[in-house]
Amino acid sequence: MKRSLKKRIAFMFIAIIVVTLLAIGFFHYALLERFYTDNKQKILIESYERINESNSSEDVEAFMTYCSQNGLVFALADEMLRFAGTNSQDGENMVNRLFGSVMNMEKDSTKIRYQTEDYQVIYFTDDVEYLQLFGQLDNGYYYVVRYPIDTIKDAVYISLQFYIMIGCVMLAASALIIWKITSKLTGPVEELSALSKRMAELDFEAEYTSGGEDEIGQLGANFNTMSKNLERAISELKSANIQLEKDIKEKEEIDEMRQEFLSNVSHDLKTPITLIQGYAEGLKEMSQDAESRDFYCDVIIDEAQRMNRLVRQLLSLSQLESGQNRLDMERFNLAELIKGVVNASDIIIKEKGATVMTDCPDDLYVWGDELMIEEVITNYFSNALNHLSGEKKIHISCVEKDGTVTVTVFNTGEPIPEDELDKIWDKFYKVDKARTRQYGGSGIGLSIVKAIMDQHMQKCWAENYQNGVAFKFTLSSR
Repeated sequence: MKRSLKKRIAFMFIAIIVVTLLAIGFFHYALLERFYTDNKQKILIESYERINESNSSEDVEAFMTYCSQNGLVFALADEMLRFAGTNSQDGENMVNRLFGSVMNMEKDSTKIRYQTEDYQVIYFTDDVEYLQLFGQLDNGYYYVVRYPIDTIKDAVYISLQFYIMIGCVMLAASALIIWKITSKLTGPVEELSALSKRMAELDFEAEYTSGGEDEIGQLGANFNTMSKNLERAISELKSANIQLEKDIKEKEEIDEMRQEFLSNVSHDLKTPITLIQGYAEGLKEMSQDAESRDFYCDVIIDEAQRMNRLVRQLLSLSQLESGQNRLDMERFNLAELIKGVVNASDIIIKEKGATVMTDCPDDLYVWGDELMIEEVITNYFSNALNHLSGEKKIHISCVEKDGTVTVTVFNTGEPIPEDELDKIWDKFYKVDKARTRQYGGSGIGLSIVKAIMDQHMQKCWAENYQNGVAFKFTLSSR
């Protein structure tokens, strides 16, 4: 169950006030009468000292004023205890009772409270309880003065009633004030508590807004700083985690590619090596048949050329991917380069029975490494010839738009499966392995194209059509 800090603080202060008021009330009830009586006793004694020291009419007048102000009733008697003066109608009666007090004849009705050699202070009861002092002055006269104790008790009772009434009012007012003060004090603490809960739930939009320059305000400012720092740290941690996941995934992909690469290289080299070894052994053991010897030698030469071509392509790809091949950027005529590649393949075009059409402006100048771009076009064109079928048409086009030239090499034939369009740029990936083996393909040509275009910071891609496939790449004309 939640225990409210505000209630606990408020109840604690209210309890302290209640205990304080009760303690004051208790001491008021228990000690005020005695305190009041002690005070009146001092007044009685002081009156004795004043009248005893009176030597002039001014002293007597001051003494009378003092008695009047303090509600004292006094009487004087001579050495023979005969009435000599008073400030009350009851003075003679006081002198008469003084005789009994001097002669110790009223012990049953009196109680000595304080005494010296000169005077006594007693409790005296005569229908009304009095605090009375009597004693002999230096001039031989007797002095008696008294004050009604009932007046003291009434005053104490009325004072206690007033105190209880005021105490209840002050308690209610104090409780209300304390509740408001604790609400103001604990409000920022409750806000900090809610803020810490939201921060624990990783909600860093939470912010302390109450402000203040005291300790709680500083704590709130520190909470805001901590929230921002935690948000930044977690953001950096998430970014680092995402990057780590990418790095791990990339490493796994590289490991897979390395294994696949080794597997493909081993496979592509194993076949020609096996053929070379087999035909070389057959050549060694065979008879002097010239026709068979020529056939064996041709196979060995072909397979050696295949191995040589594969190794050269691997070296070329490795240099491109490692950045060892520096681009020799120049402005050259792309149309003439395409025409040269087509003319160089004239014998193969005739063998395939292909129809080649080019649609490029005569003066189409672009920026790039001319030798590398020639290899790209050669790869595209060789790929088109090797996968030619149907109408056996190859169409090479160049379109310039906004400073970018798009070169397209289209050939009629079987489309590439859509889910494999992005994979054909991977090393050793072959859509139709049996057919690739037929024309001596290694699956590296398009990887080389991709590496060259990446170095040029240009794009290359393939698109399927109903009657064939188009391979494209871009170059800058500005």
